[in-house]
Amino acid sequence: MTIPYPNIQPAPTISPVTPPSGAPRPRVTFLGTGYLGATYAICYAELGYEVLGFDVDADKIAKLNAGEVPIHEPGLDELLRRNLAAGRLRFSTDIAETAEFGDVHFICVGTPQRADGMGADLSYVEASVTALAQQLTRKALIVGKSTVPVGTAEWVEQLVGKHTPDDLGVEVAWSPEFLQEGFAVDDVLRPNRIVVGVKTEWANAMLYAAHKGVFDLAATEDREVPLVITDFATAELVKVAANAFLATKISFINAMAEVCEASGGDVTQLARAIGYDPRIGNRFLQAGLGFGGACLPKDIRAFQARAQELGAGEALRFLHEVDLINLRRRTRVLQLAADLLGRRSGPAGPDFSGTRIAVLGATFKPNTDDVRDAPALAVAALLAKAGADVHVYDPQGTGNARRVAPELVYESSMNDAVSGADLVCVLTEWADFRNADPVALGELAAGRKVVDGRNCLDAALWTQAGWEYRGMGRP
Repeated sequence: MTIPYPNIQPAPTISPVTPPSGAPRPRVTFLGTGYLGATYAICYAELGYEVLGFDVDADKIAKLNAGEVPIHEPGLDELLRRNLAAGRLRFSTDIAETAEFGDVHFICVGTPQRADGMGADLSYVEASVTALAQQLTRKALIVGKSTVPVGTAEWVEQLVGKHTPDDLGVEVAWSPEFLQEGFAVDDVLRPNRIVVGVKTEWANAMLYAAHKGVFDLAATEDREVPLVITDFATAELVKVAANAFLATKISFINAMAEVCEASGGDVTQLARAIGYDPRIGNRFLQAGLGFGGACLPKDIRAFQARAQELGAGEALRFLHEVDLINLRRRTRVLQLAADLLGRRSGPAGPDFSGTRIAVLGATFKPNTDDVRDAPALAVAALLAKAGADVHVYDPQGTGNARRVAPELVYESSMNDAVSGADLVCVLTEWADFRNADPVALGELAAGRKVVDGRNCLDAALWTQAGWEYRGMGRP
């Protein structure tokens, strides 16, 4: 039976359904135990579900079963150990065991940018869905959670039909994730909305049962979690549209920073002033080094590529400029560094030979160890390529950064990185850096010159401590 679209229910009332396994609540699996799958698996066990996480990476599975979280996410390690001990959570490399265990299977594998273009690489989605479908022996619901191009759910439905007998009645649905690294535990347990793309009442009821723990927690805390029930295409578009909007907002304020730099304005005051307008709001209006990470950059490129395939490429042409503005902020740091150090720029850019530069930050944002497409690490590499002796410190991302950029020197403390530096570049807004004592750091540095790539420092305080300060879009 087809259900109407769209349907937004702040207080959902959906008929109960008996899981195919016969368990009181749906048993859930998460295929792919990277950042997305591991976080969801651990948090859903915390909500009281029986959970099995699957991955082909045996080392990762062994660590998770031993209570070791392979990523840095505040609060996640404690939840992992608690739910392993409670017996609600386990991890496996056995796809047959996974298929037999679950009623609802969430696909949480990566969808990186293709090596040969801007589109998304769906090979991990195809491999996980195919492997799972071939092992299913009873009715189940396969739910996409990975960020994908619109049209993927229909393709996954065809894959499932190809690899499962018709009489099993395996169904497909889509429910995008909205995790923010550094806040992911709360984003799973206390989401600001749940979106589901379904075709039948049964799929709708199963997905509601799989999310009931979220709604129950909200009820105990006197909150509401809006539920948006829609079609496949809309559910897929929600995530990429949200990321495109956020990327656009970030690049807009960084474009204003460029104008401020040319005109003598102060982008921090500009952002504060326009942010008071409730139609605009002040979130994501912090000018600086720009966005990075595993989602926004590759998602807006994949969105453009898919729109082009659909004949709607003109509608998203502006995202190309959003991307370019974002990337320009990285080279702007080099210009500010050259200005502070008195280095002239030639056709190939500034030459920093003979200088020692401290880079504080390697991750794309604070409270994570993720260095994927991290602006901070990209700038550090550009400085080193221009001849600087670059010393990097990050509270959590050093291990991952060293694997990505082994040519850089990594220090074990902020003081070690700053000692003897002619210039300090603050490129990730960790609290340790925001709250650092500029007087104490000034006694360690060879030159009191600082580039604030995130506009996160107290400019007046640093200036009073004798530092020559440069911010992004600030006079």
